[in-house]
Amino acid sequence: MQSFELDKTDLQRVKQALEGDEENLKSLLSEYHASEIAILFENIPQESRERIIHILPAEIASEVLSEMDAEIHPEKILENLHPEKRSEILEELDYDDATDIISQLPEHKKEELLGEMDEEDATQIRNLLTFPEDTAGGIMNTEVIKVNLGLTKMQAIDEIIRQSEEIEEFYTINVVNDNNQLQGIVSLKDIIKAKYTIHISELVNHEFVYVKAQTDQEEVARLISQYNLTTIPVVDDEMHLLGRITFDDVIDVMEAENTEDILKISGVSEDEELSGNWKEAVKSRLPWLVINLATAFLAASVTWNFKSTIERLVVLSGYMTIIAGMGGNAATQALAVTVRRISLNDLSDRQAYQTILKEITVGVINGAANGFIVFLVAIFYNSNPMLGLVVFLAMTGNLFIAGIAGSTIPLLLKRVGIDPAIASSIIITTFTDVFGFLLILGLASKLLL
Repeated sequence: MQSFELDKTDLQRVKQALEGDEENLKSLLSEYHASEIAILFENIPQESRERIIHILPAEIASEVLSEMDAEIHPEKILENLHPEKRSEILEELDYDDATDIISQLPEHKKEELLGEMDEEDATQIRNLLTFPEDTAGGIMNTEVIKVNLGLTKMQAIDEIIRQSEEIEEFYTINVVNDNNQLQGIVSLKDIIKAKYTIHISELVNHEFVYVKAQTDQEEVARLISQYNLTTIPVVDDEMHLLGRITFDDVIDVMEAENTEDILKISGVSEDEELSGNWKEAVKSRLPWLVINLATAFLAASVTWNFKSTIERLVVLSGYMTIIAGMGGNAATQALAVTVRRISLNDLSDRQAYQTILKEITVGVINGAANGFIVFLVAIFYNSNPMLGLVVFLAMTGNLFIAGIAGSTIPLLLKRVGIDPAIASSIIITTFTDVFGFLLILGLASKLLL
């Protein structure tokens, strides 16, 4: 299947079909995959989404809801459907997808929907709702293929066939004991190739990767990526098998985590929806801008203390903005790399030291290179070699500070339990502004006056 890109033609066709009869709309929707309909939903009103979900077969409707971005609020569509249609869709949804959607509803509405479901399905979802949504337990699917350690090959195959009727895809077979405690995994290929009389206990691989239910979802994503896994089992503290997480679940996690980090580094709250309105954006961003304003006053106080130097050397005002701006850019680069390294893997003391040393080295080299360019500009336009020396030293020094700040601040914040992405950018901007102004004005005061 080719990748789908929404264009005006698709949107226009859907909008026209929505104005017509139900049969024409059904015919048009049959041309689109469920994930494509989910993309189309981003550009049509809520009532149109509900109408489309209502006429789609429950199997397709469930796929559309599970593919929808959380910001489009699939739970609102589900909430407004007729109870009979709603039950059909919930029955088709995987437990993890159903839990993700239902968890966004008010408590009384959750109970209403769960009360409409089969008792076994409702129990599974209630259990999943007890786990925080950003943990392995919160993203796992409780539908797993498992066989007992004591079964023979043929008994295991019969059991796999029976269980697979309820599961669309599976990649590995979990092996448990009589107490449902995970003992290892075995591939379907190994079972098929084995002799008829062999027992599963002889095939099981005891060296396997698993996660606890309370493991952070970002750590789950890292493990699946590191070991190239298609699925990873989830257990409790006593190794009882609870469920599984597949690589497609992790793709969603990685996208969400990356978006969160990008927003935090930019001083935007993770609670702000990308498609939200201006009121939500103002509420999310204003507090950080106020904090940034306070730090800007700190940088301005430096220039105030050197006002006599600026009055006598007005040419410095232009170079000040260049030095501070370059320092901010360099610090942001160091910050982005360091935060990304932290998010991919908790750095050891040695790795942290290497990261800091690398960013300091990069800062000094880049500072000297850019400082030399500004040095030449100062000589050519201002005919003042000493001014050139001042801006060269200030540029080199500030990018040196940028390398230190951009690498050490997120590491220190991480060490004391503060999210390094959310607070680092404001702190490093203050560092580079203050030190940038101090360096150029302080050096100018000593060397040019």
